[in-house]
Amino acid sequence: MAGMLLAEIAATSADVASTSSRLAKVARLTECLLGASADEVAVAVSYLSGELPQGTVGVGWAAVKERPEPAAEPSLGVFEVDATMTRLQGISGAGSQAARREALQELFSRATESEQRLLVGLFLGELRQGALEGVMADAVAKAAGVPIADVRRASMLAGDLAAVAEVAIRDGREGLAGFRLAPLQPIGPMLAQTASDVAAGLERLDDTYVEWKLDGARIQAHRVGDQVAVFTRNLADITTRVPEIVAALRTFEATSIVLDGEAIALRTDGRPEAFQVTMSRFGTKAVAVDATPLSSFFFDCLHVDGEDLIDRPARERLAALDARLPAEHVVPRVETGDPEVAQAFLDDALARGHEGVMVKSLDSQYEAGRRGSGWLKVKPSHTLDLVVLAAEWGHGRRTGKLSNLHLGARDPSSGGYVMLGKTFKGMTDEMLAWQTEHLLGLETRRDGHVVHVRPELVVEVAFDGVQKSTRYPGGMALRFARVKGYRPDKRASEADTVETVRAIYAPAE
Repeated sequence: MAGMLLAEIAATSADVASTSSRLAKVARLTECLLGASADEVAVAVSYLSGELPQGTVGVGWAAVKERPEPAAEPSLGVFEVDATMTRLQGISGAGSQAARREALQELFSRATESEQRLLVGLFLGELRQGALEGVMADAVAKAAGVPIADVRRASMLAGDLAAVAEVAIRDGREGLAGFRLAPLQPIGPMLAQTASDVAAGLERLDDTYVEWKLDGARIQAHRVGDQVAVFTRNLADITTRVPEIVAALRTFEATSIVLDGEAIALRTDGRPEAFQVTMSRFGTKAVAVDATPLSSFFFDCLHVDGEDLIDRPARERLAALDARLPAEHVVPRVETGDPEVAQAFLDDALARGHEGVMVKSLDSQYEAGRRGSGWLKVKPSHTLDLVVLAAEWGHGRRTGKLSNLHLGARDPSSGGYVMLGKTFKGMTDEMLAWQTEHLLGLETRRDGHVVHVRPELVVEVAFDGVQKSTRYPGGMALRFARVKGYRPDKRASEADTVETVRAIYAPAE
């Protein structure tokens, strides 16, 4: 069988982008996957999801804005393109710019117009055809003839839908059953939904407990014997950056254990340092490990001594947590369904400098990689994790710095982002320098004084409310938005959605 052409991926991408119907998207994606061999499926799923299997390959807008005339007929195979991406990623050193230009020239000269559009979208991370992970998972299940629950579970444990798709197509349910929680290999973290207050959270769940919500960095900690690995919420390995957490893990009473928790920098009085102090250990230019020490607090146990616990109810996972960890490494919690008790617990957490509480069900399973219904976060102050869509050059003392940020919320229905306003407030000189460097590295185009960027950087924004606005497509704008800090530990796919913003806006209508 001849290999799949990139043209089929491009046509599918265009078809999926042209419809808002989830069923139509799934049907078209399924048709495409059925035309791929098992070896091609992983690459096809990645491309249709708007991602390169290699991650970034060092190609930005400047390299693709001028392209050769498109080819008249399709000839590029999926494997050929994937090999070119790998080659591009490996180009470095003297003459690398010329070598990269030559490889891109060859690739684009063989691509048709629709294929060129697809390639540009993949390079710039701007392919927004609506093939989100949930839709793609449905298509994988249909193409492989397996239950969607099996695909979701395997994807949660593998943290890689493309790899799961390849196994599903080749080996069916039996192959998917082979995906298990393996200590020292990270899995997608369970995420929380939002509740307006503790009383609302208690009403939505049964058999509840409430725990502190720390303003730290989410970590997943693994240990097998004396071997330890610590990962961020993005599944990046940060073991060498957190020696104090590694040392603590080696004292816990278990031969193997996997924990979910937070790393946080605390002052001598026990109150948290500014969030940026904690995150300085995790950014692209992390500070030395002898900087402000990190404390570790854990709120879930996913595996202990050879036994997976993710399918067990939270009450059993908490019992394992309490049995293996000293109290000073466990996030404080209280089991209650009483709104007054829960509110007092929240007030105490806030008084100690923490950002709120989590309301959780004792009966909930650990829904790895998903925003589960059994976890609700309650944060009294309005904050959102938004994506930077563009930035404007500053004036005065900010001349030469990208300052005014264009902020967007994620729109699951379209796969794009809805702009909610701009802000230049809350930025230190250090932050201005950092964001200028990083945003220029994500630049896709310029429009006068506005630099448009790939939607990758997540920033936490505080605001006073949401107001009606005819200026922005979503009909809403943030009031008095100011930057709290960047969230390098979060992907753009984890940013808050426009539905979350509408829920905040609705009570004020």
